[in-house]
Amino acid sequence: MIVDGFDLESHLVCEGVIGDGCGGGRLFIVEAEILFAYDPITKERFTLVENLRSVQNISKSACIITIVLEDEILAFDLSKLALI
Repeated sequence: MIVDGFDLESHLVCEGVIGDGCGGGRLFIVEAEILFAYDPITKERFTLVENLRSVQNISKSACIITIVLEDEILAFDLSKLALI
């Protein structure tokens, strides 16, 4: 499924489920080594993390976005807006 040009089937796109903790209704996308949040209602992008090299996959559970890189796994806490 494509939403505003973003492929929800991509390993570099995940969707925030409304009511799951943080970021409900937003898309989380890695593009050009940047993780950003996209609000489909306002069409705004918010940069969350830059300089992400070799991202293999992203996923979201509650307030945590897991970013799988080629050689490590990072966790970004949406409630703190920081890597943990």
